[in-house]
Amino acid sequence: MAISCIILSGGRATRMGGIDKGLITLQHKPLIQHVIERLKPQTNEILINANREISKYEAFGYPVLQDTHANFIGPLAGFSLGLQHAKHDYILTVPCDSPLLPHDLAHRLLTTLMENNADIAVASSDGHAHPVFSLCKKTVLPSLNQYLALGERRVSAWQKGHRYIEVNFSDHSDAFINLNTVEDLAALESKLMQSLKLKSDHA
Repeated sequence: MAISCIILSGGRATRMGGIDKGLITLQHKPLIQHVIERLKPQTNEILINANREISKYEAFGYPVLQDTHANFIGPLAGFSLGLQHAKHDYILTVPCDSPLLPHDLAHRLLTTLMENNADIAVASSDGHAHPVFSLCKKTVLPSLNQYLALGERRVSAWQKGHRYIEVNFSDHSDAFINLNTVEDLAALESKLMQSLKLKSDHA
């Protein structure tokens, strides 16, 4: 089953000092490059939602879509763009700051969605849903347009208005760490370095 994906990189990143999160480096690579490398084997099309540094995002070689809604309305702007522009009937959404996203994210979401005849599947771990890690059918676009027209912005509330299923990724809890601050990034960098050192010591 063909899947399109949109990487959500249109946020303000206020807690990162206003720097575009997707372009911040981890282990000498921009965060969005880590995400792209994990998505390429899983999906048939990659789109990027960004509102600044457009030329830098275009340099990754994928279409870059800018918000069409006035003012900043949050992640659902990216959902809307993905649903409008995707070539395929299933759209995976992921944030740009998820460098450890599961290698089987798309497969597990799609399998569970189809088994349960759902419209939207959302990743969860350790009892918490992660609404921006989702797989949607393209048929949910009209309802999203209506929801946004009413001034609503909450991702989870919109999702739960459909046939909705959560998929447990507690075996990949690290994949959903929020990298909201420079300190968060430094902590992950340190953790990954320690992991590499342990692997090297046991090689």
